[in-house]
Amino acid sequence: MQGLKRILTAFTLAICLSSPGKAQQQCTNGFDLDRASGQCIDIDECRTIPEACRGDMVCVNQNGGYLCVPRTNPVYRSPYLNPYSNIYPPPPAPGPVPNYPTVTRPLICRFGYQLDENNQCADVDECASDSHQCNPTQICINTEGGYTCSCTEGYWLLEGQCLDIDECRYGYCQQLCANVPGSYSCTCNPGFTLNDDGRSCQDMNECTSENPCTQTCVNTYGSFLCRCEPGYELEADGVNCSDMDECSFSEFLCQHECVNAPGSYYCICPSGYNLLDDNRSCQDINECENRNFTCTPQQTCFNIPGEYKCLDPVRCEDPYVQINENRCMCPADNAGCRDQPFTILYRVMDMVSGRSVPSDIFQMQATTRYPGAYYIFQIKSGNEGREFYMRQTGPISATLVMTRPVKGPRTVELDLEMITVNTVINFRGSSVIRLRIYVSQYSF
Repeated sequence: MQGLKRILTAFTLAICLSSPGKAQQQCTNGFDLDRASGQCIDIDECRTIPEACRGDMVCVNQNGGYLCVPRTNPVYRSPYLNPYSNIYPPPPAPGPVPNYPTVTRPLICRFGYQLDENNQCADVDECASDSHQCNPTQICINTEGGYTCSCTEGYWLLEGQCLDIDECRYGYCQQLCANVPGSYSCTCNPGFTLNDDGRSCQDMNECTSENPCTQTCVNTYGSFLCRCEPGYELEADGVNCSDMDECSFSEFLCQHECVNAPGSYYCICPSGYNLLDDNRSCQDINECENRNFTCTPQQTCFNIPGEYKCLDPVRCEDPYVQINENRCMCPADNAGCRDQPFTILYRVMDMVSGRSVPSDIFQMQATTRYPGAYYIFQIKSGNEGREFYMRQTGPISATLVMTRPVKGPRTVELDLEMITVNTVINFRGSSVIRLRIYVSQYSF
């Protein structure tokens, strides 16, 4: 009986063994795989194993195994024995193995399959029947004869759990990456747009799409630059342009006056001047040459920078008599001329305002030199501001020097005296040049 229990245990284990893997194409012990149908067919060990049971034992085939039972065992009746005989015949004489009849056995399907209505082995959909053992975080995928547990896209399997894959760690995005459960999202830096592939970025040409600049827009990689036209400057916001006041930069842009204009500037000249071709310098208009004056026929037109003067004819005061149009003489036989200059010469000149100093502006000299005579030059009147002095340059000549700037418009009248001293004949006399200087209003 103990031997029978061991045989039954071995039979039970042979039947209960299952395939360790769902994709393994094999049958358990006691079965053979039918390649044509893919089904497991029972092996009849009583036919294939010579002397499977020895002694007074009878071989009984079973699904997946066989039993050796005593002929006299009342618990299990062998189908190969005569059911109507209570007397067991003696063991047959040694000879060929008898051909025992085969017991009809039911069809057994391998693991993962079950019999369908056509008595064929069909795949069991464990996912649909909820007979799988996938983790709640996993998804079930049915396969032939089994199933697999997998994770959705964006997750990976780690220790039986589906964990989110941080795609951002692997540089999926060209610029900015934001990880989300099961996926990721790519974005671009300002100045770029996301391409259709959802990962790479392309430079945005802001100048053509929206032109944020008020004047000129220059596209750069990922950004843009605003430029201003000549005469404008970029404001602190980097977008707007404001007019540049060129006149405030330098006082030398224009000779006279600078006028700011939107994006530019221009120079103007005062009345009596023309603007030259350089568009900054002023040139005096000679009204006398152009005969654009209002002097009377008796008067003389005298041009000065920026204007003109109408000079009246010279009139000599008593006791002087007029020698020519600009010279007066005091006769020696006139007692009133004793302490007066012998001659007075009238001269006129012009000068720009603010002329640099020291500056030589007029020269005076004796026309006749007498033996034994010497000459003294001085400013007799008109130099109350001490702006001029006489510098003798030779025995018979001297130069009028301006020592302080004279601002116009102004008229300066100086009496320049030349004193003649002759010790031989004990003579002392003088001549005067009455110099009128018209100082213009401007320095040009």
